[in-house]
Parts: sequence; C-alpha cells; structure tokens
Amino acid sequence: MLEINIPGRGNLQLNHLVCDVNGTLAVDGVLIDGLTQKIALLRNFMTVHLLTADTHGGQSVIDQQLNLKAVRVTPGNEAHQKADYVRNLGANNVVALGQGANDAEMLKAAALGICVISPEGTAVETMLVADLLMPDVFSALELLEKPMRIKADLRK
Repeated sequence: MLEINIPGRGNLQLNHLVCDVNGTLAVDGVLIDGLTQKIALLRNFMTVHLLTADTHGGQSVIDQQLNLKAVRVTPGNEAHQKADYVRNLGANNVVALGQGANDAEMLKAAALGICVISPEGTAVETMLVADLLMPDVFSALELLEKPMRIKADLRK
C-alpha cells in the first residue's frame, strides 16, 4: 500500500494501480522498453491491474512480459467499463494511469488519476480530468516510488 497525506486533500491509501495498456504502457501494441522492471518494483507494494481493448492483438505477449493477465474491455462503452472496474476495486484505493479518451472516466473515478503524454497521442478530455499530467509513463510511475512528489504537486 502507498499512503500519502496531502494537505488540503486528505489521506490517500492506494492499494491498486490500474493501467491502460495501448498508448500508455505500449506504443503500437509493443510494451515500452524498461517497463517490465518498473512494474515489477511497483508490485512489491501495490496490486497492478491492466485494462485493454487489445487494439493491436498482442496483449498476450505483454501479459507474459509483465507476468500479469490483462482484463479485456469489449468494444463500445469502453470508458464506462474502465471506470466501473475502478469503482469495483474501491475507487478510494486506486491510482489510475491512462492517456486515451476512453481512460478519462477511469482517471476521474480513481482517488488519484494520472494522465501521461504518449507518442500515440493524448486526449485533451483525459488531461482535463486527471489529477496530474506527466510527460511520459516512466515519470508517472516514478511518482509512486517517490510519493512526496505527489504531495508537493497536489497540496493546497
């Protein structure tokens, strides 16, 4: 668990990291180099969940690389499916990571929503509902390793 007390916002107790895959952890369906180790480190203190529509059809390879099993969302109403997944985990205990339009509701529902800038593009609506906007996925995941950065960014 990751616990962060943010002045003016309260105490966050984050047990789950929910990640979009394509565009966030992968580019053109291929896992970004170096993420295997980063995700493995985070699994020491959080449960990591992958959500994907498997746009490029290569999710089984990414699952093997990360030693995780992604949850497939079905085409149509993907945004609601992702947000419902977060709510079913207990949104108050979730940090969500994404960049596409179908990630906006998920980021808004989570206790902490982080939007990343992606080489595949980043939806403006997702940036606007996120708590934090990060230049890339590595910077976003590093926040979870160094939570004082989150506190510094979000305190009021």
